[in-house]
Amino acid sequence: MGTTLDLTWRLLRGGGRRNLLGAALALAAVAVSTGLLLFAVTANLAFAQRARADAWRHPGKAGADPVMIEALATDHVRGEPITVVDLAALKPGAPAPPGMPRFPNPGETWTSPALARLMKDLPSGQLAARFPARAGTLGRDALIHPDELVAVVGRAPGDPAMTAGRDRLAGVENTAAPTRIARYSTGAAAFAGVYQALVAIASVLMAVPLLVFGGAAARLTVARRDRRLAALRLVGATPGQVVAITTAEAVITAAAGALAGTVLYAAAIPALTRITIAGGGWYASDLWPGLPVVAAVLAAVPVLVGASAVAGLRRVVVGPLGVARRETPPAMRAVRVLLLAAVMAAFAGASGGLTGLGRLGLVIMLVFLMLAFLAINLAGPWVVALIGRITVALARTPARLLAGRRLVDDPRSAWRTVAGVALTGFVAGFLALLGGASSGTKASDRLELSVPPERAAAVAEQVKGRLDGIDAGVAVRPPSTGGPSADAAVVTVTVRGGASAVDRARTALAGTVPGHVATTPADEERGRDQLLADLRTGALTVLVVSFLIAITSAGITGASAVLDRRQAYAMLRLAGTPLRVLDRARRQETLIPLVVMGGGSLATGLFFAAPFAVGFGASGAVTLAAFVAVGFGGIAGASALSRPLLRSVTADPAPTPD
Repeated sequence: MGTTLDLTWRLLRGGGRRNLLGAALALAAVAVSTGLLLFAVTANLAFAQRARADAWRHPGKAGADPVMIEALATDHVRGEPITVVDLAALKPGAPAPPGMPRFPNPGETWTSPALARLMKDLPSGQLAARFPARAGTLGRDALIHPDELVAVVGRAPGDPAMTAGRDRLAGVENTAAPTRIARYSTGAAAFAGVYQALVAIASVLMAVPLLVFGGAAARLTVARRDRRLAALRLVGATPGQVVAITTAEAVITAAAGALAGTVLYAAAIPALTRITIAGGGWYASDLWPGLPVVAAVLAAVPVLVGASAVAGLRRVVVGPLGVARRETPPAMRAVRVLLLAAVMAAFAGASGGLTGLGRLGLVIMLVFLMLAFLAINLAGPWVVALIGRITVALARTPARLLAGRRLVDDPRSAWRTVAGVALTGFVAGFLALLGGASSGTKASDRLELSVPPERAAAVAEQVKGRLDGIDAGVAVRPPSTGGPSADAAVVTVTVRGGASAVDRARTALAGTVPGHVATTPADEERGRDQLLADLRTGALTVLVVSFLIAITSAGITGASAVLDRRQAYAMLRLAGTPLRVLDRARRQETLIPLVVMGGGSLATGLFFAAPFAVGFGASGAVTLAAFVAVGFGGIAGASALSRPLLRSVTADPAPTPD
């Protein structure tokens, strides 16, 4: 073992400046992969933590031996929701809610830090007067995010607020009637489950291209490494020694890259906390996965990179002479494309019933997404080889001919350069149909209270008395035939004077009808609008991560390809080929397959998103336009970074073998 490590270190150190550059490129690729992998894993853990922080507010089923009563309502201020949890103890020693040192006494309010600040900043008549006196501040365990507005109100068991029923308004999920319970619920609310499902899909959309990039990182400078190992086999090294040297080299580089990627992710956490989802940012502690997860990633990444590097050694071990003579590997088979067609056909047959299967449908959807990614990655090299043959047949310039010959000779290497952007095309196509726009048409200046029809007139008179000094009109709308207010009259209050006047009216109406909160039609629409906004934010985040993977992959693999072919480039230069021709051929070798594969993967993403499409509006068009602009611009920029390296490797008039 010591001899293997010593020989590995000598090969790394003694390979010259360009060999060290290749190792540095591999290290950088693994670092980016590790940082983004931690982000994808942590996103699921962070949303699970949010679901746990939200679960206690939603009373579960009535307990056999209840010790308290819990109810839930959603109020609003300045258009933002306030989660109001009412608690009443039935017996001494009722358990303290999460984030509180004790159970709240009747007549006191505990608020989140954000709500406490807002109570201080706004006049009492607009917010603070709605609640009993503040007794303390809620801790971290009670809150979903730092900016959340939450109030926990202590009440007596006989308080009308703890005996009256509650409205469940369309689009307002946080409403629950008073329930006698023995402990706080641990289940996830409906919206929390939606967000967890969405982040699971987003993780697949990010993780699969990331794993492909990680595999490509393990194969950087593969041609030069294979020639070196083939030479060792020809002078007597055993297959076991070749495998051991390759594994040690890959694991050493990957371990350093994984550690660097962990540091990179930790440094990015302050910026990640500013990503707004579900109305607020993140606690930094939610975005740190914990030492066990970090240790697992630090252990898994070098193992996966080492396994990927060893997987490509079959030709070196079995046929080292062919590698040393640089024989072209056998052509790939068209069955690669047939597998992609089979996945698409299976999805077309199953997609119609996925939305009705609940969690099982989500799992099946995730499996299809992973299979689609893997099938595109498998079909990519074959399509690149086909593109190369067509390019050679249609070539009219030396640069186009050289580009086509390179695609035919090594389609796997060419695919690794464009795979990131091509797979990002799938992500962009999938997300383009999942956007949507807020209608924003419902009134925000008309407060409504649902009441029994026989009490509507009395409540309307009571409301008029409470609104003394506020410019508002009061009316009664008879019961409707459907919807959340069916069989109930609605007292409407049209407020003039803007948002501050509406908040004053909300405060004045607090407690008018126990268990009922005055809301506007815009409040009822807010849940849908928030979900659509979060879909756009999530789509943008996934696209940014995917493009970071793609552009980094293109830059690193492009530079590595120049290093792998430095002898071929130098010999062509000595034969009289102008540098501009070589550079143009290098660019076309990337851009030609990018146009075909990027467009194809984009269409495939649209196909897989079609059964779940929310709508193709401005946000979808922007997504597709951004993919085209950033994809081609990023590839062009990453390709330009390899131009000085190409000039450097062709400057030596007598290139020496590796």
